[in-house]
Amino acid sequence: MRCPHCGHSQHKVIDTRDAADGIRRRRRCENCDQRFTTYEHVAASLLVVKSDGRREAYDRQKLLSGIQIAATKRPVSSDAIEHIVVQIEEALQSLGRSEVSSNIIGNLVLDHLAQTDQVAYIRFASVYLEINDLNELRSEIDRLMGR
Repeated sequence: MRCPHCGHSQHKVIDTRDAADGIRRRRRCENCDQRFTTYEHVAASLLVVKSDGRREAYDRQKLLSGIQIAATKRPVSSDAIEHIVVQIEEALQSLGRSEVSSNIIGNLVLDHLAQTDQVAYIRFASVYLEINDLNELRSEIDRLMGR
């Protein structure tokens, strides 16, 4: 990406915000010091392949709300949750595929939550991994503690 004012390719991100259907970033050119805005969107053609074989369009809001629910009443800031979503979207984009398994997305969420908040991790894992009894929960906690 080049600065629209001078064409220089080096710039810094000043601010990142959630836009209606993507990410809005304010940038500052390191050459001319002018500011400009970019909008990033996960490709609309990205399909999520569910475990039962169904395909549905990637929904950023669905990912965001799942993480927010897991982090309810936990000391995880909305900025931290937003950062997790951005990192997951960047990982999905770097795959360069038009279809991605829901397992990949779920495992990315688990990896990020394990580093952010262990209780939020267990909450998310209990739904995502369909944990049905205390023995399964205990083994998942043991796996988390062994990381």
